[in-house]
Amino acid sequence: MLLSRSINCWYALFMTFDGCAIIRPPRDGGIRYRGLTQEQIRSVQVLPVDYEIEYICRGNRVIVGPKVRKCLPNGTWTDLSQRSRCCEFNLSKKKLYIGALFPMSGGWPGGQACLPAAQMAMDLVNNRTDILPDYELELIHYDSMCDPGEATKLLYDLLYTEPIKIVLMPGCSSVSTLVAEAARMWNLIVLSYGSSSPALSNRQRFPTFFRTHPSATLHNPTRVQLFQKWKWTKIATIQQTTEVFTSTLDDLEDRVAEAGIEISVRQSFLTDPAVAVKNLKRQDARIIVGLFYETEARKVFCEVYKEKLYGKKYVWFLIGWYADNWFKINDPSINCTVEQMTEAVEGHVTTEIVMLNPETVRGASNLTSQEFLAQLMSKLGGKNPEETGGFQEAPLAYDAVWALALALNKTVGPLKAKGHRLEDFNYNNRAITAEIYRAMNTSSFEGVSGHVVFDAQGSRMAWTLIEQLQGGSYKKIGYYDSTKGNLSWYGNDKWIGSGPPADQTVVIEEFRYLSQKLFVSVSVFAGLGILLGIVCLTFNIYNSNVRYIQNSQPYLNNMTAVGCMMALAAVFPLGIDGLHVHRRQFPVVCQFRLWLLGLGFSLAYGSMFTKIWWVHTVFTKKDDKKDKRKVYQHLEPWKLYATVGVLLSIDILSLMIWQLVDPLHITVEKFTREAPKGDLDVLIQPLLEHCSSEKMNTWLGVVYGYKGLLLLLGIFLAYETKSISTEKINDHRAVGMAIYNVAVLCMITAPVTMILSSQQDASFAFASLAIVFSVYITLVVLFVPKMRRLITRGEWQSDAQETMKTGSSTNNNDEEKSRQLERENKELQKIIQEVSRKLSLFHRSLYSKYHLYLNICQEGSMIRRCRHFQKYDK
Repeated sequence: MLLSRSINCWYALFMTFDGCAIIRPPRDGGIRYRGLTQEQIRSVQVLPVDYEIEYICRGNRVIVGPKVRKCLPNGTWTDLSQRSRCCEFNLSKKKLYIGALFPMSGGWPGGQACLPAAQMAMDLVNNRTDILPDYELELIHYDSMCDPGEATKLLYDLLYTEPIKIVLMPGCSSVSTLVAEAARMWNLIVLSYGSSSPALSNRQRFPTFFRTHPSATLHNPTRVQLFQKWKWTKIATIQQTTEVFTSTLDDLEDRVAEAGIEISVRQSFLTDPAVAVKNLKRQDARIIVGLFYETEARKVFCEVYKEKLYGKKYVWFLIGWYADNWFKINDPSINCTVEQMTEAVEGHVTTEIVMLNPETVRGASNLTSQEFLAQLMSKLGGKNPEETGGFQEAPLAYDAVWALALALNKTVGPLKAKGHRLEDFNYNNRAITAEIYRAMNTSSFEGVSGHVVFDAQGSRMAWTLIEQLQGGSYKKIGYYDSTKGNLSWYGNDKWIGSGPPADQTVVIEEFRYLSQKLFVSVSVFAGLGILLGIVCLTFNIYNSNVRYIQNSQPYLNNMTAVGCMMALAAVFPLGIDGLHVHRRQFPVVCQFRLWLLGLGFSLAYGSMFTKIWWVHTVFTKKDDKKDKRKVYQHLEPWKLYATVGVLLSIDILSLMIWQLVDPLHITVEKFTREAPKGDLDVLIQPLLEHCSSEKMNTWLGVVYGYKGLLLLLGIFLAYETKSISTEKINDHRAVGMAIYNVAVLCMITAPVTMILSSQQDASFAFASLAIVFSVYITLVVLFVPKMRRLITRGEWQSDAQETMKTGSSTNNNDEEKSRQLERENKELQKIIQEVSRKLSLFHRSLYSKYHLYLNICQEGSMIRRCRHFQKYDK
């Protein structure tokens, strides 16, 4: 195109800047100096930097060598090593025929713009002397109507009618699938300009297929790149059930899996997307990839509006080849207004294959993308591009012809070296097909659609345009080059919220901890209880020589006090949770809980159970009183201690087996998620830490069963011995009262704490207060009466006291009565002995008199009386 500038301006420009020396035209030709008149050409010696000159020839001559040269900053012209000359045009060029199918109607009438673009490229190629100088390309084309059935008939005509076609050029994925699968039988290369189905990338099924239209899967690397850029790891998909979208989605699944991204929801529909959209809403889909045609897109977003699946919490990814106003088109199949549709689609992101080079560069055809569009519009006769099918794909058809021409041009030399020529091609000649395939596979040039290069599956590698709907119109926000993995980002993306939304409802894990006020309060009571236990233990040890204390089995009472303190000490680890210790240290806390409480119970309750057991054993036998007294008087303390030792050993052994076989560890209980006030996109996940093991219920069942039997037996023995009085274990009734309280509290607390295990405050309060109350009651019942007796009566360190003063307690009264009866018994025994002695003396006196009378009778005196005595003697 000539530039119109004034002479003065050009003269000033040439005189001001350095440039390149003017080149004179070749023989039988000329040079077009753009913007200069003949007078300026004669007077100017230097042309400015970036100035371009174009060689032209007269008549039937053509330029051989560079046709355009450009002035470089270093003062030289481009391609000076190559000579530009005019040569005679060979009118006897051999024709190479290309069989093409352009859909002028049907589902995708892409041939309306692609056919003129291909013809433009064909004309330019045939006019070039540096590309196939001995050949002329001719296009034989038919209207396939994007129908595989129609295409089958047309393919038959192309193959079985002269002339032989060296390459086939179909459009539309369904037609290309048919042509590419059949072409292998005729050794034909297939080059498609308008097929995006991922299925065509199967090299085993389509071994000779190439396409300048990128595969629909080329969107997927761009989508994955955007997912990673916005830090999304969870997406959802909804697709129309067609082969092209199913294949695309299968490829997307593989790519996101490699990138560590999860497809959490996958929905599909045939004609009605209502159910699929509801499922997306129900399963909390946030980042949604939609794969469907434009008409279905309107149906989908009408349902999206109804389900409120849009706004600051959602991002939709759509295909970019819809019309710019697709959501504003009046569609009778939906019942949503334009305003509703505009609200629902706001902010969605599209990915679209770059089909027109965004940069102003001249490629193999010596045209920029904008110059190509201008020429195409001229060839279309001013038709509206939006109403012309295939207008977006027209650059691909244009570059398809250039890719074919350059590949064929590349095969001329190798074929000549092997003794072959392109015009020798027939459907049985595999050698020429293999050479064309090799040339196509290594194609690389700049076209009006961008850089043209094919991957190993024959698919075009291209840039992807990323757009976002902002304020009802699409804005470019970036490009992605999948060949280099390079994302060019403009940084003008806009969001309804403060930034890109989260890929799912943000779940904040929040541990539930024990109320510190409750913990401190109970700990104070536990601490005071431990001090009370120390006081009781000290009192018992200090007064162990007092007879009254000795008769209460002080060593067993010492065990009871120690066990109570251990049980109270268990309250502290019972209230320690993740707020106080690290998660790794929590199992140690669990062990302290178990051992302190288990051993404390065994010592405290075991010692009381032993007392009540021996009282029942001694005083409920059906033997005589002397045997009872004998057993009672010879009651050996070591037997009591051995009984406690057995109970303690059973607990230690069971706890050791538990911890060796199935040790306690930390487990986390999850509760129902809670929605905080003010932010609907955040949920709180409450968590609670527990001490547990794999078979926790089994172990608890064994322990609770064993302890429960002991508690029930203790209650029974306490009831049986409530009316027995004994001096050797003088506090057994107080022990029975303590056993009643401990048993009732334990049997209530154990099941209740299991039920309330998910409520940390209630569970801790119930368990800890039960321990505190049990201990307090036990210590007060067992030790306070002893302290009171010794303090009020002054019986300190007295071994000689044998009599006891009357007390107010029930045990003291019984003991006083017992001693009173013993004293009365001794007095009666003395009286009986005195009576027996007198009676014995009387018998002896009477016996003496008898013998005296008997002697008198034998001497003959007092005959009557003698007869009477003799009769009595007989």
